[in-house]
Amino acid sequence: MSDNPNPVIYVDNENLKSLEDIENPFNSSRYSIEEDEVDPFDEQEIFDLVRCITDPEHPLTLEQLNVVRIENVNINLENNYILLYFTPTVPHCSMANLIGLSIKEKLARSLPKRFKVDVIVTPGSHSSESSVNKQLNDKERVSAALDTSSSILTIVNECIKQN
Repeated sequence: MSDNPNPVIYVDNENLKSLEDIENPFNSSRYSIEEDEVDPFDEQEIFDLVRCITDPEHPLTLEQLNVVRIENVNINLENNYILLYFTPTVPHCSMANLIGLSIKEKLARSLPKRFKVDVIVTPGSHSSESSVNKQLNDKERVSAALDTSSSILTIVNECIKQN
């Protein structure tokens, strides 16, 4: 049984039509196509990468469930560092680790290798916040969870695939 069988939907399907521009980055003037140009990233670009990730329990995006929000994306370009907070739908969400792994993996596959990315549960939003944060930001645990023989990787791939 789902931890949250009736989640609140914060963004309806009407507002998601604007995501069509995100699927192909060349449709937007925000993205450059010059190969030699270093493209500075901003919060909107990072948010655009994670907003379409699907919740492991529901056929809804993390944006629709208000799990990820643009104001919870922090970028330090000087240090090539990104900090992203996510808010599980309920304080006892058993999928928090999977959601966090999905966010980390999507960013790892989408961003240049120079970036260090930390994904953290929004403070006070989960009953096992410190445990989830420890697991999500431990390279060895993340690597083991995302091993090619892992069933977790299959779930993460399903969550981050573009529809």
